[in-house]
Amino acid sequence: MSLSGRIALVTGASRGIGAETARLLGAAGATVFVNYREKARRAQQVVDEITAAGGTARAVGADLTDPASVGAMVQEIQARCGRLDLLVLNASGGMERGAAPDYALRLNRDAQLSLVDTARPLLAPRARIVFVTSHQAHFHGVQPVYHEYEPIAASKRAGEDALRARIPALTSRGISLVVVSGDMVEGTITPILLDRVHPGAIDDRRTRGGALPTIAGFAREIVTAAEMPVISGHTVYVGGADFLRAVK
Repeated sequence: MSLSGRIALVTGASRGIGAETARLLGAAGATVFVNYREKARRAQQVVDEITAAGGTARAVGADLTDPASVGAMVQEIQARCGRLDLLVLNASGGMERGAAPDYALRLNRDAQLSLVDTARPLLAPRARIVFVTSHQAHFHGVQPVYHEYEPIAASKRAGEDALRARIPALTSRGISLVVVSGDMVEGTITPILLDRVHPGAIDDRRTRGGALPTIAGFAREIVTAAEMPVISGHTVYVGGADFLRAVK
């Protein structure tokens, strides 16, 4: 699966892992739709960086928990490109201040399924969906997680399970699913927030699991997962040697 000429949508792409994934996809020749919820200026900066490097990109705003907003985003992609070859489900959350008790589940499970279902008519044969998750979520129940992260871990695991249940229906349309699971990623918001509440949390992860993935390194694994020749349902693991040892 070559990325040159492919049409890609990256959710939660205005910063961090999503933004770097969008940049790498643009550099690889894909036309990239950079999704954001509120940070339009920041998303446009990512688009400008991609186009300045010779790529093609466009910012598309949508609150993934709002079906009407998601529908409008998919309609825009259809109007501009007519198809979608790659859907990177990177957006997640649940630790936001003031978030409703059910927000993590609505975003990390329900919204992921809703976007896949809404975009499915656009997904071309040989299209790929990449679901981005954490080891704390993917291995939920194997090792304890911080109390503050439990709703995110549980809801992202529920989202992954729900997407995996769709594999037969996706396969019938020639669409594959790959999961990319990583340890805490240096410089991203979740470990920063956890380290504020639990000083030493990041150092503890380094001690237990080895060197933590960087944003750039993790994004490269996502882009590799977008084109690697694997069967649907394959999982790519990034960092976290202790998690991997626990399930062997």
